Amino acid sequence: MRSEILEWVYCSRAESESQVARNALALNTGKVLRAKLEERRGLLVPGAANALSARIIEDLGFEAVYVSGAGVTNTFWGLPDLAFISLPEIAQHTAAIREAVEIPVLVDADTGFGNALNVRHCVRVLERAGADAIQLEDQTMPKRCGHFDNKSVVPIEEMTGKIKAAVDARTSSDMLIIARSDALAVEGFEATVERAQRYIEAGADVTFVEAPKNADEIRKIPQRLSVPQVINVVVGGKTPIFAQEELAKMRYGLVLYANVALQGAIAGMQAALKQLKTAGRMDEPSGLVASFAERQRLVKKPLFDELERKYGEGK
Repeated sequence: MRSEILEWVYCSRAESESQVARNALALNTGKVLRAKLEERRGLLVPGAANALSARIIEDLGFEAVYVSGAGVTNTFWGLPDLAFISLPEIAQHTAAIREAVEIPVLVDADTGFGNALNVRHCVRVLERAGADAIQLEDQTMPKRCGHFDNKSVVPIEEMTGKIKAAVDARTSSDMLIIARSDALAVEGFEATVERAQRYIEAGADVTFVEAPKNADEIRKIPQRLSVPQVINVVVGGKTPIFAQEELAKMRYGLVLYANVALQGAIAGMQAALKQLKTAGRMDEPSGLVASFAERQRLVKKPLFDELERKYGEGK
């Protein structure tokens, strides 16, 4: 009886905390995201590795942002996407990004950090951190980047159990469960579509067939599966690149560029630092760095100047 009471208290508190967070934003970003994906118009979503990049994404008018596990691993640890990131770390980044932006936030949760019970805990933690959608994949642990070689996947039954656990764990039906399959390189196209169909039956709101290698596969995926589909476009990766307009005509729900901002940032840092090393100085109108004023605008310095004046009036 005591354990049942404690579980009820925990669930009630989690639901309350989640609702408070959503009320504080004065938005239901999960409902907004679900509606956008159902339009099947190829919603273009860049990935962010930190709160600043998420704010830039929102500032440029994108309608949602994706918290990239690969991006967080690359930037936070300086390591490749080989399952080095943990749930507390991805939750910390999710919370920071949720605080920084008002657009929907999709979160890459890798394999859910373990079995179905770990997935249950993962979903509860990330939903409280502010996720509007949580992506889970069917790779074995330790997982690998979807565009790396030598991947392996768990049995269908294990992954469907994880999806059921995720669906049961969420406190709001507006929080989306995205089921990703990495089986294409391992089991072939038909087997992967069958996996995705089983994941839909288990309760996934969206599915995501990772790393299709040709145009025929890309066209068939949204035709064969009933829920909105994600396509992950990796610059330099295994999937042929189509324009967003073409992918929208194919009826994809979401066109993901998980790490284009990170790759752009790497190129920008390399260019600016090479110039600094060569010239021994860097002037603001160089074309290689954002201005000091632009940097302060993006981190909302004027807002905090105004708040400082407001709260300092009584001094």
